[in-house]
Amino acid sequence: MRKKSSSPKVSQKKQEAEKKEVLKTEKHVLAQTMEYEKKIYDLEQLIDIAKSFCSTLDFKNLLESIVYICMAQMHVLGAEIFVRDLVTNETYVLETSKELNAEGKSERTEILVNSKLTAILLEIKKPVTYESLKNLIPNDDSLNVLEKLSPTLIVPLIQNQHLNGLLILQERIAIEDDTSYTDYEKSQIMSIASLASVAINNAALLERSSTDMMTHLKLKYYFFNVLSDAIDSAFLTNQQVAVLMFDIDFFKKFNDTYGHECGDFVLINVANIIKSSLRDKDMASRYGGEEFTVLLDRTDKEDAMLVAERIRKKIEEFDFVYKDKHLHVTISGGVSVYDAETNFVNSTNELVNQADQALYVSKSNGRNQVSFYEPGVTGKNG
Repeated sequence: MRKKSSSPKVSQKKQEAEKKEVLKTEKHVLAQTMEYEKKIYDLEQLIDIAKSFCSTLDFKNLLESIVYICMAQMHVLGAEIFVRDLVTNETYVLETSKELNAEGKSERTEILVNSKLTAILLEIKKPVTYESLKNLIPNDDSLNVLEKLSPTLIVPLIQNQHLNGLLILQERIAIEDDTSYTDYEKSQIMSIASLASVAINNAALLERSSTDMMTHLKLKYYFFNVLSDAIDSAFLTNQQVAVLMFDIDFFKKFNDTYGHECGDFVLINVANIIKSSLRDKDMASRYGGEEFTVLLDRTDKEDAMLVAERIRKKIEEFDFVYKDKHLHVTISGGVSVYDAETNFVNSTNELVNQADQALYVSKSNGRNQVSFYEPGVTGKNG
């Protein structure tokens, strides 16, 4: 007995159903493939980011790198970073931007290490919106600090159960009128934050080990390392590098008359004046005792003497008030300039020694002045 064949309509419906099922499967496979490709791409991005973070131990440059990378990855118009104060370790300081007071001087923006904000971030260990934080800790004063930064997301920088800092993501670029963060994006920024936290910790260790904790200037050995690189660069690019050396005049009298606490007060204020008189690319160090050195990158004799004289004059005119006593503080200075044609030196020591010789010319000629190194001209130790 012959079976009845399926009607053309039934067969066509079956084919259409099978076709729809195939298309559905293909779409699912395509979606999964795209998802996996995105994850692979994001992992490759994380590797590149990790390499970028490891490429520098300079604290300031590292923080700038973290900010720019996070802005690009999360499509935000701005980002800021709070990190632990390298000296006191009692506050998180906003290091990526400075507020100016009425006098035009920069002021520190800080959050206490033992605040409710830092405690809750360390507890939840994930990015959180400002609105969520207000619900969790409505009366914490730290929220007033954050509010001024217009945050869209606050990301804890955690390493080994320690909060190394806070990453603040600001205004977000709207994608299809949506400025919210997906769970996947929050996971991504947390991965970046983990890498950043390790890099910040390493840079902080170097910063502490290369910084004089009293004056907050660089130490002598670090100065020589940076100067060596600057001279090498100047040789290759046919540029000049200047070294300034300063010594506080009659420093011993401050210790002998008012005590070592007064001497420290003078050192700290002199260091602050020197540092505030420099460009970001320049560097000051505490050379030892009451002596300071300054590196001026790409600076000729004329400009170096102008900077040195400006520092000398600022210190002479500054009102040093210690326990209601007005102290008259002056410094003597010496300047030398590396030039591959006119003053080629074989070592960093040689260039610094030239500035030192010029310094003692200033001291021999009456102090409170700046002299430029001239071969054959030396001063006696005063």
